Amino acid sequence: MKKLIALTLSALLATTALADEVDRTLDAAPDGQVDISNIAGSVTVSGWSRNQVEVTGTLGRNVEELIFERNKNTITIKVKVPRRGKRGIDSYLTVRVPEKSAIEVSGVSADIEVADVSGEQRLHTVSGDVKTESVANDVRAESVSGDVEVGGTNSESETSTSTVSGDVTLFRVSGTVRAESVSGDIVVDEGAFDRVSLEAVNGDIVFQAGLRNAGRFSAETVNGDIEVEFDGDVSARIDIDTFNGRIRNCFGPEPERSNKYTPGWGLRFTEGDGAGRIDISTLNGGVSICRK
Repeated sequence: MKKLIALTLSALLATTALADEVDRTLDAAPDGQVDISNIAGSVTVSGWSRNQVEVTGTLGRNVEELIFERNKNTITIKVKVPRRGKRGIDSYLTVRVPEKSAIEVSGVSADIEVADVSGEQRLHTVSGDVKTESVANDVRAESVSGDVEVGGTNSESETSTSTVSGDVTLFRVSGTVRAESVSGDIVVDEGAFDRVSLEAVNGDIVFQAGLRNAGRFSAETVNGDIEVEFDGDVSARIDIDTFNGRIRNCFGPEPERSNKYTPGWGLRFTEGDGAGRIDISTLNGGVSICRK
């Protein structure tokens, strides 16, 4: 037993020794560009008041090197791995950037998390979750297999999110939003919008926020329910269709059968002065549209 414990401890110590600790810093422009690439593991980015970029964390035992360099106002951080073989490349980076930086973060099998960055964000991963904050900055967040979450402060921004297998959650973002999911739910909670486009294939859509005057709203799903609860008054032409599902409307007009030979329902009416446009459709699911 003592020999087994000794061998296990020895293996753990060897693994720890092989992990390459990172702690590096470069001077940076206060509103420059920071590009980060990490194939596997995680990337955590946070903004701070210093005009420096700091990278800490650990590199996988088979990583060739960490590229960390500045070219004018752009700083590049890249975990370089062998062309063949994917074992032992998981790297876990914590990056601090000037808070007004624009950032682009990419990964393959990596989670991405961002906080306190007010510059434009472009976040992409294949297998992993993406979580970020919108602080009056445009955000594009994408995953193939993972959840996407964007939280905000109700400040104006353009937010674009997508995932193939995962949920999309947007909380307190405002302005313009586009969200897509193939297999997963889409939730938009709080905020006020001029343009909204929500598309799901297999998943529910929930929208609980405001639509401004002359705003455009579109929600579409193939297999899933759509629940819309507008915060405040609505002025728009409203068009709702289902192929196999009921419509619940709190604004007054009753839905009608789309066709006597199919189970679908349709509803078309104008609320307020009709300056905006609301289009809602689902193939297999119900629709609920109300006002808080």
